[in-house]
Amino acid sequence: MATTAQWISGSRPRTLPMAVAPVVIGSAAAFGLGAFKPVNALLAALVALALQVGVNYANDYSDGIRGTDDDRVGPFRLTGSKAAEPAAVKRAAFLAFGVAMLFGLFLVVLSQAWWLLLVGAGSVAAAWGYTGGKHPYGYMGLGDVFVFIFFGLVATLGTTFTQAGTLSPAAWVGAIGTGLIADALLMANNVRDIPTDRASGKRTLAVRLGDARARRAYLLMLGVAVLGPLVLVPWNPWMLIVLLLVPACVTPSWIMLGGKKGPGLIPVLQQTGFINLGYASLFTIAIVLRVLL
Repeated sequence: MATTAQWISGSRPRTLPMAVAPVVIGSAAAFGLGAFKPVNALLAALVALALQVGVNYANDYSDGIRGTDDDRVGPFRLTGSKAAEPAAVKRAAFLAFGVAMLFGLFLVVLSQAWWLLLVGAGSVAAAWGYTGGKHPYGYMGLGDVFVFIFFGLVATLGTTFTQAGTLSPAAWVGAIGTGLIADALLMANNVRDIPTDRASGKRTLAVRLGDARARRAYLLMLGVAVLGPLVLVPWNPWMLIVLLLVPACVTPSWIMLGGKKGPGLIPVLQQTGFINLGYASLFTIAIVLRVLL
């Protein structure tokens, strides 16, 4: 049986900041609209965190039973390492999805946005379908699209809407930015796994693009995300502070373009996670300063 420490490691806690970032941005956008609601923001964060944990366990289970993780370079996997029974990992995934749906129901009741129940069901289905089921879209190169939609647009805009009942240009720009950074992290992860993914038949976007173009795609995603808030400068000059992230993007971009492989790309994953937190923080500060000053 897997130990508690192994279950925690299998939940991949380093990915959790990527789940929180869109909620922070969405709540900041609501604050900019004069409608910030702390309880709703907390519930949105709990939904996002539970979904992220569920996705991580679901990927662990599905990749493990397919043999994709048999020769994996990267975070500990419960199923692939045989530390836990596949069925137990699957149950953990659906338990996390259940927790996400419960908190999501509370959020819908508070916001009275009942149509979001369909969005929540779609989010859970997308989370499972990434690597699960007979035709996982993550194996067809569509994972990046769904990560952008659900961990960028849906998470950010949904957070804003459940507080303000409407959306703003800042919410849209922030949603696009955090979604692209999440995609950049996924791209770096998949570039690292190109050899094993190709051998196991997992046709991620990185595999389809090839090593060199996938690395350039990472740089493009970060660049568009960090420079995107400049379109808001005419209405909020404080958005210029998001450019403080540029130096933080240099090292991971240099590593990616330098051609490092395998474990050499792990620092890129860590740094990209911090970039998303930095993006959310600076974006939030810009909105708060615009409102208060």
